[in-house]
Amino acid sequence: MIQEIRDTLKIIPQGPGCYQFLDEKGKIIYVGKAKNLKKRVSSYFNKIQDNPKTRILVRNIRQIKYIVVNTEEDTFLLENNLIKELKPRYNVMLKDDKSYPSIVITNEYFPRVFKTRNIVKDGSKYFGPYTSVVAVDALIDVIRKIYKVRTCRLNLTPENIAAGKFKVCLEYHIKRCDAPCVGFQLMEEYNKNIAEITEILKGNISLIEKQIIDEMQHCSDNLRFEEAQQLKEKLALIRNFREKSQVVSNVHYNLDVYGFAEDENSAYINYLHVVNGGVIQAYTFEYKKKLDETPEELLGLGIVEMRQRFGSESKEIVVPFIPDLKLTGVEFSVPQRGDKKKLLELSEKNVKQYKIDKLKKAEMLNPEQRTTRILKTVQKDLRLKEIPWHIECFDNSNIQGTNPVAACVVFKKAKPAKKDYRHFNIKTVTGPDDFASMAEIIHRRYSRALNEGSPLPQLIVIDGGKGQLHAAADSLQKIGLYGKIAIIGIAKRLEEIYFPEDSVPLYIDKNSETLKLIQQLRDEAHRFGITHHRNRRSKSQVTSELDQIKGIGKETKKKLLTHFKSIKRIKEAGEEEIISVIGKGKGQLIIDYFKK
Repeated sequence: MIQEIRDTLKIIPQGPGCYQFLDEKGKIIYVGKAKNLKKRVSSYFNKIQDNPKTRILVRNIRQIKYIVVNTEEDTFLLENNLIKELKPRYNVMLKDDKSYPSIVITNEYFPRVFKTRNIVKDGSKYFGPYTSVVAVDALIDVIRKIYKVRTCRLNLTPENIAAGKFKVCLEYHIKRCDAPCVGFQLMEEYNKNIAEITEILKGNISLIEKQIIDEMQHCSDNLRFEEAQQLKEKLALIRNFREKSQVVSNVHYNLDVYGFAEDENSAYINYLHVVNGGVIQAYTFEYKKKLDETPEELLGLGIVEMRQRFGSESKEIVVPFIPDLKLTGVEFSVPQRGDKKKLLELSEKNVKQYKIDKLKKAEMLNPEQRTTRILKTVQKDLRLKEIPWHIECFDNSNIQGTNPVAACVVFKKAKPAKKDYRHFNIKTVTGPDDFASMAEIIHRRYSRALNEGSPLPQLIVIDGGKGQLHAAADSLQKIGLYGKIAIIGIAKRLEEIYFPEDSVPLYIDKNSETLKLIQQLRDEAHRFGITHHRNRRSKSQVTSELDQIKGIGKETKKKLLTHFKSIKRIKEAGEEEIISVIGKGKGQLIIDYFKK
């Protein structure tokens, strides 16, 4: 497996989308869809393929590209569009050019409504395509039943109807048609129904819902419960019918869509080419910034580049903002809602994914780059004077004031440096006083560091709110380090960040890398401190009485506790059993002690 493919497999996202395999000439040889891009694409390379044709395909892959979408349905539609447009060599199963069904309202007197896979530019209105054939059939069935649109192919011109050329058919007798063919239904009434059907197909299904509910109630009142149940099932299908796809629009747009994202050094632009409402091309690229180019300038450059490269002559271009560009006969639009807005959101989703993937690839090649980026973000968010390459975090642990201890964990280059972790047994504080305990350990830690000439951190994190932070700052003041080392406190309840001499906390975005690093420090200090506290408490509880017996050493205590398991059992044991475990001399010391 070549390195570029290996790197792509590490960063490819988990969501739904379409993937493209390219050969050594950069030609697309296969297009596929996936509910989970990472799992599906990785499966080609992680296991031996049974199909010989698939093995040949994998052997020829040199590059992988992908387009992310929002839903699994969109992957079907996008794959369909891309295969029809690109005709990849290995997509033999789709050579029949099968398309998804649409619903058409014909352009004729007394229009018909039916399902079709053929789009004819004769003025008819097409809605779709849709991935659910069952839902399409259910909707057409309900429309015909409620609105009684005709199903015949007769040429119902006013002249033919007036001449009496037609007779009523079975549809009229079973009350599925009001017979406009013989003038029983006027064109105005029929066209009113067609207007309502058009609104329903646009997504305004409240009209048809109301009529079905009324019909259900009518059937129920007349004890026609079976018919009412059938209508209820169809209503459920219609309510689940809203398949407004982002990759195929109900309206046959022909336009270009551009998404834009940037960082300090680069601008990223995604290009979608939409023909007859379907996305048939997607491409994302990057511009390296040289001067102080504005987003408007960069987007304008990208549009010119894409139109030249792909030969696009679209008269409408959808953009997130108006670029610094003028093109004769071309209209720029910034949509606020509707299908075009969804296409723009899809483009922006892909350009953001490209930006994230590029960053991940760069950090895989140079892990130090990721560390530097994270710590620069911390420096910016916390307004520090220098990058915090060395951070130390402190936490207190005690239960009802017993065995008070504290922990100091050390992170260097945003990674735990466990060899530098330290435990502290609180010496000068009696009872559960977290403020005084924090003051003591900060003083001990950094006065010793000054005396020994040890390296000092750029940032100190205190696990606690304003009180503990104030106590720690006072200790730094006494040893002359206040102002030379940045210090903050993090309160657990709302994840508030406190600074000395500032009563207003800082709230950092919960998804930010700064807060995640501070939380990791805090959690590690808590874990390290609790472990030491438990060990100390356990040791004091188990061995306290045995330690008071003169002549009983570690090995003797170990033998006793291994055999009896607890101090209580030693007290309750017989003299002979104790002597048999540790001998007569030491056994007598234990017996005499507990007799007293």
